[in-house]
Amino acid sequence: MLGVFLVVVALAGCEKIELQRADGPPMNWDNLRGQWVLVNYWAEWCKPCLEEIPELNEIDKAPDMTVLGVNFDGVSGEALTALGGKMGIEFTMLEKDPGPTFGWKMPVALPATFIVNPQGELVETRFGPQTEDDIRALVGG
Repeated sequence: MLGVFLVVVALAGCEKIELQRADGPPMNWDNLRGQWVLVNYWAEWCKPCLEEIPELNEIDKAPDMTVLGVNFDGVSGEALTALGGKMGIEFTMLEKDPGPTFGWKMPVALPATFIVNPQGELVETRFGPQTEDDIRALVGG
């Protein structure tokens, strides 16, 4: 009985986390290891969110960084894809909030950016529009 329990516990630690993209196949969270990940919460009505979109688009082009967008209002499906296009979002938008999977609390203000290091650990949550320079200063270059 103990052996079965240990196997179940070991397999539970190997569970892969898949994040559903708004407009494509799911992505495996573990495939993002080795790079910085910014999980950005945004809304259409949030003016500072609009201000930071061009910066986040540029950050996402860097080989050592990935930006994932989460719509704060829960827009999904084709409506989310259309809204992202209207707002000029070029980075990956997620179909649903990954925060509960990782034990993150829902942001209290927008925009909010959760910054995850290459080891997969949340290192900081920032509120307000971010710039590429701000993020580069945090990650060391």
